[in-house]
Amino acid sequence: MTLLTNLEALGSISDLVNGTKWNADELRRAVLNRVAFLTDKEIGPGSLVLISHGGTPFFFADLLAVWQLGAGAACLNATLTRNELENITKFVEPKALLRGPGETPKDLKGVSEFDLEQQRGEAGAVIETFDEDNPALILFTSGTTGDPKGVVHTFRSISERLKNNWKYLSKDTLSKTLSVLPTHFGHGLIGNCLTPLFADCDLYLYPRPGIAGAANLGSVLDENEITFMSSVPSFWKVVLKASKKPTKETLKQVSVGSAPLTADLWAAIQNWAGINNVVNMYGITETANWAAGVSGVGAKLQDGLVGTMWGGEVNVLPKDGTQSPTGEGEILLKTPSVMQGYLKRPDLTAEVLLKGGWYKTGDWGTVSRDGVIRLLGRTKTEINKAGIKILPEEIDMLLEKHPRVIEACAFGVPDLISGETVAVAVTIKKGQSLKPSDLRAWCRDKIRPDGIPEKWFMVTEIPKTDRGKINRGVVREYCLNREQEK
Repeated sequence: MTLLTNLEALGSISDLVNGTKWNADELRRAVLNRVAFLTDKEIGPGSLVLISHGGTPFFFADLLAVWQLGAGAACLNATLTRNELENITKFVEPKALLRGPGETPKDLKGVSEFDLEQQRGEAGAVIETFDEDNPALILFTSGTTGDPKGVVHTFRSISERLKNNWKYLSKDTLSKTLSVLPTHFGHGLIGNCLTPLFADCDLYLYPRPGIAGAANLGSVLDENEITFMSSVPSFWKVVLKASKKPTKETLKQVSVGSAPLTADLWAAIQNWAGINNVVNMYGITETANWAAGVSGVGAKLQDGLVGTMWGGEVNVLPKDGTQSPTGEGEILLKTPSVMQGYLKRPDLTAEVLLKGGWYKTGDWGTVSRDGVIRLLGRTKTEINKAGIKILPEEIDMLLEKHPRVIEACAFGVPDLISGETVAVAVTIKKGQSLKPSDLRAWCRDKIRPDGIPEKWFMVTEIPKTDRGKINRGVVREYCLNREQEK
């Protein structure tokens, strides 16, 4: 039995959206009923199963049933289009697809499809013996319309991630955990949900809350006496504008990750939550999410500060190619929770998994002599302005220090003279006015001239991915399309 098949350690699940509540015994029964049915369908070690729904107790029952049989689950975004779903299915070649209760059948060619909540089997099916290095989880980070990029985690890598998380998150802290994140990517599923669920703690699901849900966060925390939650910076920007503070003081820790966190936003979250224990997390899907973190308790808050490793080692790879445990360069991580590779993509796997077990993150940063990591930006998003490299994250963090700016997203656009120049999308506080010329003047004594954006897009909202993160390519396209329409 592996950690992921141990049903005795499970906690309860409550869905705050549709009202479904299962205690640990009810969850176990739901899992074992599904196991019996899937066994009859010859699902077992080596099988791959698509789960096309998420964010509910039914999703977790499906996922745990698949794992009980030693099979792997590809957890998909429930909002995928028909073409995207067909593309993923053709690529994965799954044994079956599991849809949510009452959902319309997908009717995909050559794939058996089941709504397991409508099926019943005899509980108590025997769990097969299988290798812990078998694929357990596939999370797609890109390529739903082109060549898919599916991160493959094994039973071992996820188990190692959970064990390391528990060294830094006590059961008391996790006792009542709220998840506002989707379950088809690492932060939401592994960090925010599986970590408390397998620690016999209570999990409260509030997925995809949107602006209305974020505005109600303080009440949700109080009503359910939440002790822990994790989310992304963009979610907090909405909460700080729209939601009243919680009053019951039950929060013990708030974690923030998946995107750069500025010191100003960090401090604002501390003030809103009423605790200093706001932890900036560094997590990547390829390392089963959380890999490093630092608490705001007693720390000097800095833009991009993500602390020390939560199990494993960190190095940097400078531009001269000499790997080092300290200094500035691309961040390399060596952790027992690193992925097995990208599904059916040995070419992509070889680009990031180096000799000795090191994973190339694509993040540029510094590592101090005591192992403290500070992120400076993404190597893949840097803007090349006539040979001068500019990190867009640096521009974002600077502009968000302006008292009237809510959010900023810098990106490169083609330029006939310099090849590429700096553009930025900016949202400002409601009822405020701010011109690009004002911001340009404000930047002059704060950043080198090459870093000051030349093109400014004042927008009411910066588009996000389904994970609540910013994709600079999408923002660039959105802004340039708006410019053409004028």
